[in-house]
Amino acid sequence: MMEAVPGALGTSASFALRLGQTIFSSASLLFMCLDVQFYSYTCFSYLVTVMGLVTPWSVSLALVDAYSVFVKCLPRQPRVLLVIIVGDCALSFLSLAAACSTASVASLLAEVGSPYCPSKICSRYQLSAAMAFMSWFLSFASTLFNLWLLPSL
Repeated sequence: MMEAVPGALGTSASFALRLGQTIFSSASLLFMCLDVQFYSYTCFSYLVTVMGLVTPWSVSLALVDAYSVFVKCLPRQPRVLLVIIVGDCALSFLSLAAACSTASVASLLAEVGSPYCPSKICSRYQLSAAMAFMSWFLSFASTLFNLWLLPSL
């Protein structure tokens, strides 16, 4: 059996990555939903939708990683790993798009001024975009680690 790739599915590094994804996506969702006016802009609604998908995906894979770490059983089926890679890749690109669009619109609204976006609300939107970027970074790292492991199976 091959050595485990650090960050690949079933390792403690993967558990840390998934836990980070969960925390950052939940924080992004929380900061966006603290204000009820987010639905006025499509990109903000898109971020809420994507982070609403990323959070349960990350929680479920964090549970798989935690189980694998504690039981010392690495899930090494190529089909399962391929599904996880495809899911990670799709969600990471969706979260990158949502974070970029939210950051650009929040920055534009902050430049325009308070009639469209009060300072406190715009800073929450920017903070939510920053959390979404962090979630994307960890998700993309998980994708790359698992993709690195796939050919060895």
